[in-house]
Amino acid sequence: AKYRFVSMDATGGDHPHEEKELLAQIEDLRKKIAELRELSYYNDKEQPLDTHLGEKKTIPGNLQKRRHLKGHYGKISAMQWGSEETYNLVSASQDGKLIVWDAYFLTKVHVIPLRSTWVMTCAFSPTQRFAASGGLDNLCTVYPIPETQGEYSKRTPRAELSGHDGYLSSCHFLNDNKMLTSSGDQTCILWDVEQKTRTTTFTGHSLDVMCIAHTEANGTFVSGSCDRKAILWDSRSKDPKVQTFAGHSGDVNSVDFFPTGRAFATASEDSTCRLYDIRAAKQIQKYGDIEDTKNASPVTSIAFSRTGSHLFAGYGSARCSMWDTKTAKISQDIQDHEDRISTLGINKRGDALCTGGWDMELRIYSS
Repeated sequence: AKYRFVSMDATGGDHPHEEKELLAQIEDLRKKIAELRELSYYNDKEQPLDTHLGEKKTIPGNLQKRRHLKGHYGKISAMQWGSEETYNLVSASQDGKLIVWDAYFLTKVHVIPLRSTWVMTCAFSPTQRFAASGGLDNLCTVYPIPETQGEYSKRTPRAELSGHDGYLSSCHFLNDNKMLTSSGDQTCILWDVEQKTRTTTFTGHSLDVMCIAHTEANGTFVSGSCDRKAILWDSRSKDPKVQTFAGHSGDVNSVDFFPTGRAFATASEDSTCRLYDIRAAKQIQKYGDIEDTKNASPVTSIAFSRTGSHLFAGYGSARCSMWDTKTAKISQDIQDHEDRISTLGINKRGDALCTGGWDMELRIYSS
């Protein structure tokens, strides 16, 4: 159907010239929308953040390897730091073990045997009273952490959260009683751990959801998927899907919020990371070049520094890059792992970086 825009004056006459102007404006807007939907827009060398920088200066990084955690006998799938008061972290491996480490003293605090060796993710509760894991068993299993250090935990799991129809790709504690999970069934679920029930199911992706990240200040979180998109959600809303962000030409493997919570970054199989501003609803920076075939390698995991000045990215080529968030230049490259880096994270204090890989080892860096 064709719609005719008509403007009436006080005498009731119409103005055809105004109709032509409105139609021209609509056509101009259609062209602009089409341009924004083109992937070429997201891959421009000049990104929106670049135009506000003026003179670009990238400060070199000075990270040094401080600790080397050995103890797993299979590929490390995931790791997560604990609370700000300690240097504890939890890691999951395909050796079927969930290990809680004291990264400062290089000790295993607890070892938890898993029912399935096909583990893909793990999480540490804010109080460090619980740890969780999941993978190809389609379950998110929550384990209590023994109070006595060094105890080999064989306790019954606190909860087995069953509801996904696909593998569990990521899990995060919001608090000791709330958990967020993502799955290969294209959904994310918010759980009540005590009641072992789902609170909300989030649907919107068209392919496997690979990663999630949440903000501590409110009920928003972001998810990344094999459909090459990231979605911002608000769990407090009746219509939780807030915004969809495109730009990648490969699966989105990892997401992380900027410390302010007003922006987030994504990492993809297309060898790039991208920074999106939530208020502007657009991409404002890109890290890496999809046309650089020489250094092409999937980005597996990312994390912002505490101040947000740097973005750390782990690659399938076993490289860890420290990107300057503003200039999109590499401040430091670290090549210590012998195989693919599968996970990394910055501790709550912001003074330590941990990387884990398929070489079955965890490494701790600080300046």
